[in-house]
Parts: sequence; structure tokens; C-alpha cells
Amino acid sequence: MSDPEKCRSRLLHLCFFLLALVLPCTAAAHSEETLRINSQASSVTFALTDTLHAVNGTFQIASGEVSFDPGTGQMSGLITVNVISGHSDSPTRDHRMIQDELKAKLFPAVTFAPQHFTGALATVGQSTLQVTGQFTLLGKPHTLTIPMTVQIENGQATATGSFPIPYIDWGMKDPSVLFLRVGKVVTIGLKIVGTLQ
Repeated sequence: MSDPEKCRSRLLHLCFFLLALVLPCTAAAHSEETLRINSQASSVTFALTDTLHAVNGTFQIASGEVSFDPGTGQMSGLITVNVISGHSDSPTRDHRMIQDELKAKLFPAVTFAPQHFTGALATVGQSTLQVTGQFTLLGKPHTLTIPMTVQIENGQATATGSFPIPYIDWGMKDPSVLFLRVGKVVTIGLKIVGTLQ
């Protein structure tokens, strides 16, 4: 074999060797990951205005697990919020909200099922994403896209975001009475904390 042929042969072997090193890393970078949500560290807040003041409160996340592919943006899983955990520092108002507006006996949970995200997800540090999925309220799904800020450190992820819900248009009872007028949109805030697997 001539020297040029030996050189080409060595170069070809080197290329195959480099491909063998790079391809597994590329596959791993696009493999599916799972976020197991810590319900105790996570929270859901809501804010609603009326003619006198703003009403703020919280709900508890009952459970949640989300799988996602960083390469394709595809997502699956479910985040479940416990309806009867609604709390706004007014027992009378909370009872009315839970039993009358949210119909807890028929629909004990509100859920969000993420389907895909857009934006670049960093393996470490902060990322800004748009997460689209099905938000189910009173048993009816609604497609939402939620802007989320994601922070990843040491295998732990924290995702935060907020979005408006036209709750009356989505079938909830209007809580306005006589001279007390309540806003037609409630702002939901999310804080999702979990461990990456």
C-alpha cells in the first residue's frame, strides 16, 4: 500500500473512531428525561380582583410527573391539583369557591397535561420555554401555552410561570353579587419543583 493510500486509510479509521465517540453522546443528549415533582415544595397560586380588593390564594399539587425529550421538545405526563385544598383566608369564600364554582364533588381535581415545549433547554442553569398542553377544568380540556422559566442545578429543577384563565368562559359560575363585581379572569401562578431522573 502506497503512502497516500495508508494516509487515507488512517484518516478513514480516525473518522470512524470520532463518529463512534460522538454518536452515543448525541443520542444521550436527546434521550427522554423525567421530572418527578415534589408536591410539598411546589405550589399553585391564584389572584382575582373585585370592586373592593384583590383576592389571593393557593392550591396544593397532589401529584405530578412529567417526561420530556430535550431534543424534540415532546412532553407527556400529568400534574394534578387538589381542588379541596383551595385556601384564601376566608372560610366562607373558600367553601363557595370549592363547592359551588369548582364543583369539587364532581370534579375533585384540576389537571395540566404538557404535550410539548419550544425554546432551548439548558442542562444546567436557566432557560425560558413555552410549554403547551391540556388544562382540564370542570372536566373540560383547554389548550394552553404557558411561558415558563426553568432553573436546573444538581439534578433539581424549578419551573415557574403564570397565565390567565377566563374561568367564566370556561364554565365556572360568576361569583359576582349585587354591588360586588368580580373580575372575569383569574391569574394562576405555578412553581414546580422536582428531581430529574
